[in-house]
Amino acid sequence: MHQSAPLKHLIEELQGLSSREISARVIELIRSGAIPVGSPLPPVRELAEALGVSPATISAAWGDLREAKVISGRGRSGVWVSDNRTTPRPRRFEGVGNFGSFILADLTYASPDPALLPPLETALCHGAHSPNLHSYHREPITAALREVVAPLWPYPAAGFMATNGGFEALHLVTHALLSHGSTVAIETPTTARLVDILENAGLNLIAVQCDAEGPRPESLRQALSHKPAAFFYEPRTNGVTGHGVSSYRLAQLASLLEGTNTLIVEDDGLGDIAARPAISLGSLIPERTVHIRTYSKSLGPDLRLAVLSAPAAWIDQIQAYRNFGASWTSRVMQDAAAWMLRDAATMAMVAKAREVYAQRRRTLIAALAQWQIHLPDLDGLCLWVPVPSEQYALVTLAAHGFAVFPGSRFTLDRSSHIRIGTGLLTQHCDKLAEAIALCMELN
Repeated sequence: MHQSAPLKHLIEELQGLSSREISARVIELIRSGAIPVGSPLPPVRELAEALGVSPATISAAWGDLREAKVISGRGRSGVWVSDNRTTPRPRRFEGVGNFGSFILADLTYASPDPALLPPLETALCHGAHSPNLHSYHREPITAALREVVAPLWPYPAAGFMATNGGFEALHLVTHALLSHGSTVAIETPTTARLVDILENAGLNLIAVQCDAEGPRPESLRQALSHKPAAFFYEPRTNGVTGHGVSSYRLAQLASLLEGTNTLIVEDDGLGDIAARPAISLGSLIPERTVHIRTYSKSLGPDLRLAVLSAPAAWIDQIQAYRNFGASWTSRVMQDAAAWMLRDAATMAMVAKAREVYAQRRRTLIAALAQWQIHLPDLDGLCLWVPVPSEQYALVTLAAHGFAVFPGSRFTLDRSSHIRIGTGLLTQHCDKLAEAIALCMELN
């Protein structure tokens, strides 16, 4: 068999290795630049024959490389090196491009306005007097925080844990309670970082479609036919579309999930900024529900705080996994948050911020209506806008000084939407609405 120089070199590097060792070695070669980005890789059968292994061994190695997002292509089109950044990272969540200096407003993220967040000084002073400060005792949650969140929780939970933000909670739950290769159902659209977390964990994702009342029962029923290990959704307010789950829809979902072994993971990502009251399947199926609430958008992202509830045995499992890393969340931050949640002035600021965010969203909705673009006024820190072409919309808006996120980052299926953050939208609404109207003119 005639061998090219690159193939000869690859054979020398990979001789006698197992499938996992082959993928690890190829990653090292890509990272070092020995195999440059854009390089074609040998066909599976050709390389397998040269190494004296089965084609299944090379296919498995190539599968690992696809999972690491460093190769692309398959079949007759061939396989090539598409990236040399081999460290796992949240690709959907990463920035959508360099917009340069000509940007009137960066509306890519649905972020809270720092000017509307309550001050932390007094709260941190209270947190610094936590009873067990500097102890290495790995307590899941401080007594002060549990005491204040339990009465506010949407169901009487068996166990609580504080985490370093909502996405850390989702990451912990995913790795502590689910196995690599499992199938999970997830509502779509959903947060980009959640999809990144689940994909990076090696899970197979099944989309559950939503409407104005939440996940559609017929779509969840179809997903459950695949016996998913878990179902992920946002019960109070979907962070992308702004829809919330109605009480009637919650009962429908519960009737479908009862009698299954599917773990229910609820992400209350907006927390107290949401206009709707908290709601949870934990009120109906507490033995299989994990409920996560973040306080980043209401009390401040630098508190790095969320709280999750779950059956006590699951709290123990999550804690055991967490002991690989930080083990617990800062008691200073926990007790600072506990003080803020009790403080009337702080909660009044949160309520005021909720009103301001709603007004900013409605101002853009009204401006769009002047161009005959009618969107529902739902909830949250963004607008989900259907467009004829995502790419055309991104380019058009960027040319007019507005950076937004493509909707495809938030879905598991084909999408033609843009997501516009409204939490920081304090000006240029009329210009933005006019630019969005131009996006609708594509023939």
